[in-house]
Amino acid sequence: MAFSFLPKEDQYFVLFAQMTAKIQEAAALLVELLKGPDENFDALSKKIKSVEHECDEITHSVTTKLNKSFITPFDREDIYTLSVALDDVCDYIDAAARAVVMYNIHESDSFAIELAVVLEKQAAEIYGAVSHLKTAKGMEQNLLEIQRLENDADEIYFRAMAALFKNSDAVKIIKWKELYEILENGTDRCESVGNIIESIVLKHN
Repeated sequence: MAFSFLPKEDQYFVLFAQMTAKIQEAAALLVELLKGPDENFDALSKKIKSVEHECDEITHSVTTKLNKSFITPFDREDIYTLSVALDDVCDYIDAAARAVVMYNIHESDSFAIELAVVLEKQAAEIYGAVSHLKTAKGMEQNLLEIQRLENDADEIYFRAMAALFKNSDAVKIIKWKELYEILENGTDRCESVGNIIESIVLKHN
């Protein structure tokens, strides 16, 4: 391995930590929104949108830094791919909140709450994995839990859809189907983040 006296750019790890903290914040707000959409309905959806914008800004900072960095802690493509995947998770959380607002959903739904809780738990595991990214050690349990939680989300989604299509209300089917799909896609993207992190670690060990 070639030795370099130039310091590696550790600021990327700080930026990834900031992104994962924003994902955790947005996920917690989404759970709160879905548990009681009639209370602070507009305020919570606006908070989620604000957090999503902040996550976008951090993603932009990663891209800007990549264009200026001579030395990076791991492959540029991997840094970019991870930042986009993390931003996508926050985008799905925001999309779920927007669907609640767009379809004027004011009733609570156990399946939607369960899926949002899975997202919130995955966000915590992603934060844990990213906190170990610099040393590339100690994240194995985080990555396994992200995958296990995604499997839980698949099961919740299938149960939700089965229950939904027993309903004869076409409008209800349309709006809840979309919300369930957004939430489940968010959990899928969390799993993708875990896979990307695992790939980075394997590549550089």
